[in-house]
Amino acid sequence: MRQETKCIQAGYEPKNGEPRMIPIIQSTTFKYDSSEDMGKLFDLEASGYFYTRLQNPTNDMVAAKIAALEGGSAAMLTSSGQAATFYAVFNLAGAGDHVVSSSTIYGGSFNLFNVTMRRMGIDFTFVDPDCSDEELEAAFKPNTKAVFGETLANPALNVLDIERFANAAHAHGVPLIVDNTFATPINCRPFEWGADIVTHSTTKYMDGHDATVGGCIVDSGKFDWMAHADKFPGLCTPDESYHGITYAEKFGREGAYITKATAQLMRDLGAIPSPMSCYMLNLGLESLAVRVERHCSNAQKIAEFLEAHEKITWVNYPGLPGSRYYERAQKYMPKGSCGVISFGIKGGRTAAESFMKHLKVAIIATHVADAHTCVLHPASSTHRQMTDEELIAGGVGPDLVRLSVGIENVEDILEDLANALNQI
Repeated sequence: MRQETKCIQAGYEPKNGEPRMIPIIQSTTFKYDSSEDMGKLFDLEASGYFYTRLQNPTNDMVAAKIAALEGGSAAMLTSSGQAATFYAVFNLAGAGDHVVSSSTIYGGSFNLFNVTMRRMGIDFTFVDPDCSDEELEAAFKPNTKAVFGETLANPALNVLDIERFANAAHAHGVPLIVDNTFATPINCRPFEWGADIVTHSTTKYMDGHDATVGGCIVDSGKFDWMAHADKFPGLCTPDESYHGITYAEKFGREGAYITKATAQLMRDLGAIPSPMSCYMLNLGLESLAVRVERHCSNAQKIAEFLEAHEKITWVNYPGLPGSRYYERAQKYMPKGSCGVISFGIKGGRTAAESFMKHLKVAIIATHVADAHTCVLHPASSTHRQMTDEELIAGGVGPDLVRLSVGIENVEDILEDLANALNQI
């Protein structure tokens, strides 16, 4: 099936007389005829459901749809994108380990890595995604366990050279984890360029309607954990909490990573989405391909309008031929990048705040990447915990305005922007 069809049909195939839509299994527990049957589930000797904190049929059907869209072998839904990012890394790295990360990542992810996970004993080295090969190579250490980056950085909109970062990671025997939230699998499938694990904040384009917070981790099923067994003892040595199961041996490349994340991390940390939230996420996924196309066409016209406006000092959008990332975006995302644009206004922070106050169609909101047009000043909101040096390294200057273009009529959005710019 092609992507548009997968959005509708992947993940759930009803049998004769069964519900056409994914059923909502809003139950915490599941009944079994004998303790022996349930014991097999606890020992990971059989597949099934016994407690929703670990797995739920509704959740798994939606996860399977996202795995199909990304071309992965398995997926796990989480309660938020932040939880997905944390689980994706923590499933591989623990106290005393090291991770290489792009510096131009979402501010929440940066703080998760640079503050919270450092307190857990995990070291991080942040590199400019456009660094030289020599600088990238120098970031690795003997205890490096993964490389992390974003397909499209939030909000800097750097386009990650996925193939180059994947090659560097693999040369050191570690996987590349890519946050594909902004591009979505409609515009980019990182596995096709060498990435090993993909994460999403499903709160964004996948849900698309400000309705449900969620996240997802997808495994490509291609990384050979046993070939680097010394680096990944959690996957390649016995887990005594499951009677000595070795995930990489029992579940193979295609199942080891997600099984461990589910059976171990979700069991212990419990950041699950509710079945009802997953049902609503599926409704968003069904229209994902249609909405992403509209987001991108609207954003392209608006980026061109802003680029030509006298009160705009700069515009960053990978779809503009003048963008430093245009050629790279054409390689990885030839159908379009996303609906998010970053730009600067003459007059800096003061002018940016005045501009935002005069908007009528676009709303000031922390959110991004949904059906509504939203605007935000990251330096004073999502990235306000970062120092000036960290802001610059992350590609977020004090004048940067992040515009998330919705799917309204583009002429209404253009008129709204023009009116607000006329007021400053």
